[in-house]
Amino acid sequence: MARYTGPACKLCRREGKKLFLKGDRCYTGKCAVDKRSYAPGQHGQSRKKTSEYGLQLRAKQTARRYYGISESQFHKYFIMAEKKAGVTGTNLLQLCETRLDNVVYEAGLASSRAQARQLVNHAHFTVNGRRADIPSILLKAGDVVAVKETSAAKDEFKNLIENNASRPIPQWLDVNKDSMQAKVIRTPEREEISTPVEEHLIVEFYSK
Repeated sequence: MARYTGPACKLCRREGKKLFLKGDRCYTGKCAVDKRSYAPGQHGQSRKKTSEYGLQLRAKQTARRYYGISESQFHKYFIMAEKKAGVTGTNLLQLCETRLDNVVYEAGLASSRAQARQLVNHAHFTVNGRRADIPSILLKAGDVVAVKETSAAKDEFKNLIENNASRPIPQWLDVNKDSMQAKVIRTPEREEISTPVEEHLIVEFYSK
């Protein structure tokens, strides 16, 4: 399946907000959104009134890009969210949050979601003791994600743990950095999800 391989910072500039696609760089003065807070391209600085549809589209694109999910996969999550009990928008974000690659990132085992996807693809992790190399695996309460023993011995992961030591861990995760493990305690509540979108706009977009 096709995946965007262009400059990540252009995606943040297009959405007009930080999506934290470049890891530590996003927290420094080198962040492209801080330096050029307008959309990329020839007409990026022109002022245009955004329509209702445009707001809905931007919300959907922001969420997709924030988690690094393809259009077809994101739409599939929306259908799943609609069928679940509760608020559809919240259900959608909860599904995205409990993806394996996002859990790896939130646990501080990767510096960005893109890096987390790559590490998962290269089979550096296990889920409940079994090899896992699919970033889109949806985890549930009680699942344990761990760095594979052979990978844990590498300096790469030791450095990752040290570099991300100051990053706060969500309360819905129980992380043991010494053993390089993360356990999903429960499904995250909406107030614990930092995705910079108004999810009701995404619901409106897909409900047309």
